[in-house]
Amino acid sequence: MADIPKKDYTLRLGSIAPDFEAETTHGPIKFHEWLGDSWGVLFSHPDDFTPVCTTELGEVARRAPDFAKRNVKVIGLSANNLDSHKAWIKDIEEFGGKTSGPTEVQFPIIADADRKVSYLYDMLDYQDVTNRDNKGLPFTIRTVFIIDPKKVIRLTISYPAVAGRNFDEIIRVIDSIQLGDKHRIATPVNWKQGEDVIIHASVKPEEAKTLFPDHKVHYPYLRTTPLKVE
Repeated sequence: MADIPKKDYTLRLGSIAPDFEAETTHGPIKFHEWLGDSWGVLFSHPDDFTPVCTTELGEVARRAPDFAKRNVKVIGLSANNLDSHKAWIKDIEEFGGKTSGPTEVQFPIIADADRKVSYLYDMLDYQDVTNRDNKGLPFTIRTVFIIDPKKVIRLTISYPAVAGRNFDEIIRVIDSIQLGDKHRIATPVNWKQGEDVIIHASVKPEEAKTLFPDHKVHYPYLRTTPLKVE
């Protein structure tokens, strides 16, 4: 498996997230069945016992209540076996506890030593021929997928090895997507919960008066409004 061919397709926004079966630290799963009616965040790692990823997994563990209240299930992936994952979790929890507060990894981590899921999700590094393990397999790129309850991919981000992921931003995007689905709005640059939003272009002027009575028309194409969310 050292020579893994490039995929003949690319997963894009709007693609159905591929289903798969895998072993995880919580036991075997069928991905779509495991997601059920929840939103999902799948985020990948090239290897266990890597410094940046150790900090990321700890942050996700501490943010568990934030994901839960948004009906989001989180699942990690790393290109190692289960025994390695379980040993790594001890370091994640210990380091997080020393630096950021109580840390307990309660979400599953996929064992993807053979890169089957990484290949399925097009997360392998094909460009850098030096970015390979001692078996010659390409490392998995650090990628994030946000997947909705219909199993549709709504966001993908790939990160370079030197830049830790910002989970404040990932949660902010989840909020934007979920609010947009429910209220026919979009969110402006650097938006945060509680700030004004943009009325979607599909909402006609007369309809906007009913749906968003406090909105402001800045230009015909740019209308903002407060949005009260319980």
